[in-house]
Amino acid sequence: MFIQTEQTPNPATLKFLPGEPVLGEGTAYFASAEAASRSPLAERLFAVEGVVGVFFGSDFISVTKTEGKEWQVLKPSILGTIMEHYVTGQPVLIAGEDTEVESEGEEDDVVRQIKELIETRVRPAVAQDGGDIIFHRFESGVVYLQMQGACSGCPSSTMTLKAGIENMLKHYVPEVEEVRPVT
Repeated sequence: MFIQTEQTPNPATLKFLPGEPVLGEGTAYFASAEAASRSPLAERLFAVEGVVGVFFGSDFISVTKTEGKEWQVLKPSILGTIMEHYVTGQPVLIAGEDTEVESEGEEDDVVRQIKELIETRVRPAVAQDGGDIIFHRFESGVVYLQMQGACSGCPSSTMTLKAGIENMLKHYVPEVEEVRPVT
C-alpha cells in the first residue's frame, strides 16, 4: 500500500491519501481519543503521541498534531498506523453510527438553497484541503456552520467563512445576512 500525503492550509493538519476508500460517503470527525471509540482507525491514530484530531473524508484521512510535535517525526508513525489498520481488514467506522450532523425539523426553501450551495460549491473545495463544513442551522438571517478536519483551527478559516462562504451565500440567498462558526 502506498499512502500519499498532502499539506493543508492548516500547518497543524496533514492529509493522508491511502489510495482506497476511507468512508466512501459522509465524513467523521474526532476531536479526542475519547470520541474515537466508534472507529478502530481513529483509536489507533490517537495512540500516536502528538495526534489531537482525526478526520475521515470519502478517500482521505486528515490528522491534526499538537504544536510541540514536528511532522517529520510524526509522519512515519502515522503512515505505519494507517497501513497496519488496512492490513487487519477492520472497518474505519463501526457500523450503525451516523457520520454527519443533520439539522432538525422541517426545511424551508431558504435552508434547502443554503444546503445545496454548501454541498455543491463549498464542501468539494474544503475537502481538497482535508476538511469539511457541516450546516447546523439557519436562524434570524445567520447561517451556523461547523468546520471540521483541516478547516477546524486553520488560520485562514475565518477568512474562508467570511470572505468566501458568507459572500457566496449572500449573493445567491438574499435572506442570509451573516455566517458564524459553531465551535
